[in-house]
Amino acid sequence: MSNPQGERPPAGQNPGAWGNFMGWLDERFPATETFEYHMSKYYAPKNFNFWYYFGVLSMVVLVIQLLSGIWLTMNYVPSGSGAFASVEYIMRDVEYGWLLRYMHSTGASAFFVVVYLHMFRAMLYGSYRKPRELVWLIGMGIFILLMAEGFFGYLLPWGNMSYWAAQVIVSLAGAIPVIGPDLMEWVRGDYLVSDITLNRFFALHVVAVPLMLVMLVFVHLVALHHVGSNNPDGVDIKKHKDANGVPLDGIAFHPYYSVHDIQAIVVFLFFFCAIMFFAPEMGGYFLEKPNFEAADALKTPEHIVPVWYYMPFYAMLRAATYPFLGLDAKFWGLVIMASAILLPCVLPWLDRSPVKSIRYKGFASKFMLGLFVVSFVVLGYLGAVPPSPIATGAAQLFTATYFLYFILMPWYTRVEKTKPVPDRVTMR
Repeated sequence: MSNPQGERPPAGQNPGAWGNFMGWLDERFPATETFEYHMSKYYAPKNFNFWYYFGVLSMVVLVIQLLSGIWLTMNYVPSGSGAFASVEYIMRDVEYGWLLRYMHSTGASAFFVVVYLHMFRAMLYGSYRKPRELVWLIGMGIFILLMAEGFFGYLLPWGNMSYWAAQVIVSLAGAIPVIGPDLMEWVRGDYLVSDITLNRFFALHVVAVPLMLVMLVFVHLVALHHVGSNNPDGVDIKKHKDANGVPLDGIAFHPYYSVHDIQAIVVFLFFFCAIMFFAPEMGGYFLEKPNFEAADALKTPEHIVPVWYYMPFYAMLRAATYPFLGLDAKFWGLVIMASAILLPCVLPWLDRSPVKSIRYKGFASKFMLGLFVVSFVVLGYLGAVPPSPIATGAAQLFTATYFLYFILMPWYTRVEKTKPVPDRVTMR
């Protein structure tokens, strides 16, 4: 019934109020178009499995880190005299400050867990192959930024392990010929790790790197949705469409996968909260015991190690023990560590297999990928133990196997016998 006074009913009583608002908004901003392109009309393969949860979980952890980090900065003091005390103040006196601190420290480790598994899934199913090379390269950019973000944030509590670990890692720049000493001083901003270093690391950790990280995540998603998601079979679902142009083997991301992912998020948050409440230090792997002491330039920890997610690369750094070409072992350790981080960037051009997914690759690819995973895990363990002749020898062996996965890939992916790939996706 129309209003006899000619007045429009209140918005809450008008069934077309939301539609009117969206019409008004769409004239000024492509809200509906963007939602349809990236969600309701974005058709993803219908055979996603467990490994495809870790992309959305990385987004969840990113939000946790950004929100908890904002609240922590409200009480944190980025100075040599106030940093450690401000962290203690947050833990003891700020209401729920302990929760925010543990949420952020647990989130840092959770971030690397889900990102490492997300990268492994891409390697498992060939998600770096054409036409997704750019998606993979942007993802590697996110990974490198994440490593930088973790390193800059590691110094901020100004604990004794943070201080000395930063001292050791920054000093690696000094091993670079000619420019090393000046570069090391430029990075620190001083002759030693000091208030100036802490302030610049704080600025990079809370402003510069997060901005770049969020920007790259956005670009990563745009690039992914432009070419479409890969699947466990490595089959292009765009080859088979119905009369309306919808892939026969695809389903709309929303509501099917968006609702489905809620289950994974709930399970993930259950484990996340269990660690945060009951084991936030995780036996010293998430929060080291020396970091509960204030930074002391006169008291070196017995065994200086980085956080667990850097340990495989730290083990590779220590594996270099011999000078070469007139350059000391420290320089070659830096080269090996940097190469290990950057080498996955060229995976799209190393893999010469006619198939994408590990399901249809030969024994050699499966064996080498398994050896790569074992090497990475063992190197993580070796990076945590004190150096010894046995540990160093093992680190050199597994560093070699890590690099052989990439170096030999153009050969073993080309000569191995592969299985026939189905024309359409399979539900297994």
